[in-house]
Amino acid sequence: MAQPFVDHARIYVKAGDGGDGHISFRREKYVPHGGPDGGDGGNGGSVWLEADRTLVTLIDLKLKPNLRAESGRDGGGSQCSGKGGEDLVVRVPVGTQVVSEDGEELADLVHHGQRWCAAAGGKGGLGNQHFATSTHQTPRRAYPGTPGEERALILELKLIAQAGLIGLPNAGKSTLLAALTHATPKIAAYPFTTLHPNLGVMEIDTMRRATIADIPGLIEGAWQGAGLGDRFLRHIERTGLLVHLIAPPEDPTGDIGADTESLLYAWRLVRNELEHYTEKLAAKPEVTVLSKIDLLDEPTRHAYLDALRKQGLDPIAISGVSGEGIDGLKRAIGVRLDELGLFPVEETPQIQPETAP
Repeated sequence: MAQPFVDHARIYVKAGDGGDGHISFRREKYVPHGGPDGGDGGNGGSVWLEADRTLVTLIDLKLKPNLRAESGRDGGGSQCSGKGGEDLVVRVPVGTQVVSEDGEELADLVHHGQRWCAAAGGKGGLGNQHFATSTHQTPRRAYPGTPGEERALILELKLIAQAGLIGLPNAGKSTLLAALTHATPKIAAYPFTTLHPNLGVMEIDTMRRATIADIPGLIEGAWQGAGLGDRFLRHIERTGLLVHLIAPPEDPTGDIGADTESLLYAWRLVRNELEHYTEKLAAKPEVTVLSKIDLLDEPTRHAYLDALRKQGLDPIAISGVSGEGIDGLKRAIGVRLDELGLFPVEETPQIQPETAP
């Protein structure tokens, strides 16, 4: 059974405490006044977040949000140091952003193997062996271990894709994703069939491929939380190219002028949502697509394309059902991605782990 898609989770991390230093004295034959030999406490384990390309959801952390690393052991006699606590390494999907409760961005894990220390382990305390002096040879002083860091964190998953499919509900995004890639998204003739982003890999040629994300349909006011809300708009932020699908009116009036204006309204509505979300998102390069042309006769198809061209657009007409125009769209996406420098898609080398503070 597939795991539910979860792209937001609040977690609590607690690093291990450092072990306490020990107070003890040597008891050796012929050494009536043995010196101090209390060992140091072990360091507490740290909590690390590590990006893993095999994960696609934060569901595990949603279900088990409390993460604790092992504490260090106390020191012992005969200068025996306590054992250090084991680090806790928590895997998260590539593209996970870590935010503090007050909204400060702390980390952005965008490469497989990249690590970030979410909570540093406490330091082990010093045993009394460290405090002997010429005037004070039997110190009865040792330091306790320091507590490990603890805090609440917000995890937000932003999918990483070269191109993102956007448009109103029922614009044909899921059908197009299935036509362009080997993905098998749920497809049906009712709004909000897609309740979470889907990813697929499009083969441009034998040397190049691109990851395509199907972003759930936007509606008017999505940037303010309407419908599925703005929770999926953030997934578009990491895409290099937007593929904007515009579908013909679902209930055409027969008046080509009125139907054309309805088509342009659908285009403007999505553009308005992007602009209200962030200027950076609205400025992303875009390929405009007139979808579901298998439902249109030739005069209506040309009227719709001409109306979009008058807006300064260069639309590509396609049908995800019949396959018409799909090869041309694939080539156009490949050309734009080349222009944007997003090819070749290569495996990113593993980032070396950071050192815990």
